[in-house]
Amino acid sequence: MTSSTHKHQPRQLPNMYGATAAPPPTPSAQPNIPLSTSDAADALSILLHRLPSPTLTLPTRRSPPATCAPTLSLNNSTAAPTLLDDLLSASSQLGFFQLTDHSLPSQLARSAESDSLALFDLPKDKKESSFPKNWPFGYEANDDDEDEEQHGESFRLDLTCSTESTELPPALDSLREFTLAMEKLGVRIVELLCSAVGFENPLKEDPTRFCSLMWITEGVPGNKPVLSGGFYPYIVGLQYQIRCQKYSLLADSGWVSVSPQVDSVMVTLGDIAHVWSNGKLKKVRGRPVAHLGDTNNTRCISMTLLVTLPTDSTISPLLPKLVGSNEDEIEKDKEQSDGSSGEREERLFNSFSFEDYAWRVYHERILFKDPLDRYRI
Repeated sequence: MTSSTHKHQPRQLPNMYGATAAPPPTPSAQPNIPLSTSDAADALSILLHRLPSPTLTLPTRRSPPATCAPTLSLNNSTAAPTLLDDLLSASSQLGFFQLTDHSLPSQLARSAESDSLALFDLPKDKKESSFPKNWPFGYEANDDDEDEEQHGESFRLDLTCSTESTELPPALDSLREFTLAMEKLGVRIVELLCSAVGFENPLKEDPTRFCSLMWITEGVPGNKPVLSGGFYPYIVGLQYQIRCQKYSLLADSGWVSVSPQVDSVMVTLGDIAHVWSNGKLKKVRGRPVAHLGDTNNTRCISMTLLVTLPTDSTISPLLPKLVGSNEDEIEKDKEQSDGSSGEREERLFNSFSFEDYAWRVYHERILFKDPLDRYRI
């Protein structure tokens, strides 16, 4: 066989018998010794037992890296520069922190949790009639059998936890009081954030400029960090830590795991705060998700208070001295006669409608792409 002919032949094993050696005997040349079915099975079993046992590892979801949430102490005194510095450091590096000395009674949080548990114990038809869907508020159940292990039930309530039923078994008095106290704390955190970053507080304690949403979910057993329901835009999110519990957060860097102190308040910064600060503050997408484990049968209720905006709001960066994305805004910046000096900062986001954005991120269930990307300049 010539070398040119060899190039066109299929890949073959090398000839181990030499150029002139006779080929090994073919199976047809061997004695035909019939084997019974039982003999063949025994021979195969012996062969398999002689083989080394393989080690099979099924692919598992990698646990989120553990992160220590910074601890900030809040008291009734006037905000000291140290508190603002610590707040800015935690918010600009991570986008979340745990708050202590917040004056929220632990017993109130536990009573509110009892009210929430009673809601989940109601018959499904009672839940749907008492909390009809009026987006973003209402009751939502997981009706997808294929996704039953991924999402649980949830209630999204307004500030007063109003219902359509006057005969609801749980009175929800503690839950209402808890929601009001959490909103008050959340508004104060927004004020401190604005002072730390350096722009005017757009809320100004005006109840018409913001609204709150209490999002209550029952945890689903499993080690995967999953969200019950979609996202909803918010400024800050607050979650009281009733007991020792591990949570997953979807931060800018990906999923991270935190274990806040008992009786602390886990504070997360949302996409609105991120845009207001022109990207200076990190953000957490969605709410903290509790880890229950595959064998944990204990019920776990998460009560997250979202301080957010009315649906007719417009979201845009609020930092002063921003250079706009068009020539008119640039000329306007140049013509300002306030006598101030300093470097101008490039504007990173265009203005956009809160309602359109909220509807899209809630219903599209975006997990792997930042929904703010379409508004970046």
